[in-house]
Amino acid sequence: MKVRTAGQQQLVHFDLHTNATQSLYADRHTGAGELMFTTAWLLYGFLNTKSCDGGRGEHCITSYLAARPRLQMSVFTCLVPDNSPLELAVKIDPFDPHSRFERKVHVSLPGETRANGTLFAVVYVHKAGVSPLEDSREVHYAVQLTTYITPSRTDVQKDKEKPRSENPVSHWRPHLSLTVMSEDFTFTKAGLPSDVRRYMRVSQEGRQMMYLPLLMVNELNFRVRDLMEISSGTVQLPLTVSYEGISLRGFRFWVHLQDMVYSLQQFGFTDENIDEIKEALVGSNLYLLVLTAFITALQLICEFLALKNDISSWRKKKSMAGISRKTVLWRSLGALLIFLYLLEETSLLVLLPVGLGACVEVWKVFTVFKIQIQCKGNKLHVNKLDEEERKTVEYDTQASRYLSYLVYPLCISGAVFSLAYLRQKSYYSWLISTLVTGVYAFGFLSMAPQLYINHKLKSVSHLQGTVLMYRGVNTLISDLCSCASFFSSSGSFSSSHQLSCFRDELLFFLYLYQRSRFASKPRKREPVPHTKKVKTQ
Repeated sequence: MKVRTAGQQQLVHFDLHTNATQSLYADRHTGAGELMFTTAWLLYGFLNTKSCDGGRGEHCITSYLAARPRLQMSVFTCLVPDNSPLELAVKIDPFDPHSRFERKVHVSLPGETRANGTLFAVVYVHKAGVSPLEDSREVHYAVQLTTYITPSRTDVQKDKEKPRSENPVSHWRPHLSLTVMSEDFTFTKAGLPSDVRRYMRVSQEGRQMMYLPLLMVNELNFRVRDLMEISSGTVQLPLTVSYEGISLRGFRFWVHLQDMVYSLQQFGFTDENIDEIKEALVGSNLYLLVLTAFITALQLICEFLALKNDISSWRKKKSMAGISRKTVLWRSLGALLIFLYLLEETSLLVLLPVGLGACVEVWKVFTVFKIQIQCKGNKLHVNKLDEEERKTVEYDTQASRYLSYLVYPLCISGAVFSLAYLRQKSYYSWLISTLVTGVYAFGFLSMAPQLYINHKLKSVSHLQGTVLMYRGVNTLISDLCSCASFFSSSGSFSSSHQLSCFRDELLFFLYLYQRSRFASKPRKREPVPHTKKVKTQ
């Protein structure tokens, strides 16, 4: 038995792959306002897809499922679609498009697949009791059951005693999720949605057009971590085939989610990052997903406003009086270490804002130390400090000296304990993990020099309350969402990183306390001697 080629089918096949690709590239160059309008239009289309008036006619496309035909679903395996024999793996007879089921089978692997080859699954929905190759109104969908990845990226090869190969090895996909748009909906030719059209095949009888079942493989349920390595001695592997009928609204929603995930892959997101995004999308219901998106958007707005106001205020600063150099230097080093640590531990969605924040903190170091890079001669120029700035440095040094008596012993003892009792991947991993733990644990103590300077100067006018407010609100939202486990899948932060978020909240509340205490006591400035001009005759 062989798969029927497209030329043998008496069907009209709508294929908008080229148009969809062009639209994808065009959307990348649209502005923010146009993107918002497009998103709103798509959401409106999900909720209100106009059906054909009258139900029948030349301008209508009716559903093949409206006649309630007796159907059968058959899942075959083959080496190459359309050009190799088919082996039946799963047979569902009768098949109800409105039903929901799950079948677990064991698939025999051909010798070519065991020898680091490939294997495909071809899913047919056709008339019951008839071969799919003899049914002119069958629909099918081919999906690859094997994929090539390096063994080091799977859980199977995490044992260090086993030799690892850097060559890609064929892995098995143990789960296949199928869906059919089971709603009896009548489309209009002029208003046919483009996302539906690329899955649609139409059978025409005279002037009446009828679309066949919209069959789709749900790729959002696929996880890279579930892949199983195929060895030469593997004869059979398990396969779970699940099915669920969905409405037109749900079908279009999943199509757009799959397109979004595919576009993220084109932007360089790794398979692990994509798995985290799929977990957030599929692991939640629609209402929780919308709420999570709203919370994430609110956090991004707060982070953007905090970053914008922070950069703007630092660019306008003429004097560094009242700003703790040690605190700025500590935050910059901590931001860099956290970025290096999260580079191995979390997703790209977290790395982007952390990396941008680290760049800003490094820029602050050059600003607070008044370091200027001169292009001519490649020299560093350090400006002199005024009287108020020298007092600030004196208070800063005094507070840092007292703080070092507590920080250094705790850091050294923690590093020794981690090396002696905790399992580490490498010495580099131990070094980065130890430094980051120190940054997280003593991030609260790094605020001490700045608070000490505020106390000595009896003023907080040198601090930006707007920036502290935005960061405090942002981290408060994160902490509330972390306490409610509903939002735990929206981002892969480590527990230490989530704990460190309390630093911004504590700093904001301490700032409010000092502001209320020193509000009536503005910072004293040194008197400037006045000189009288003598007129000369």
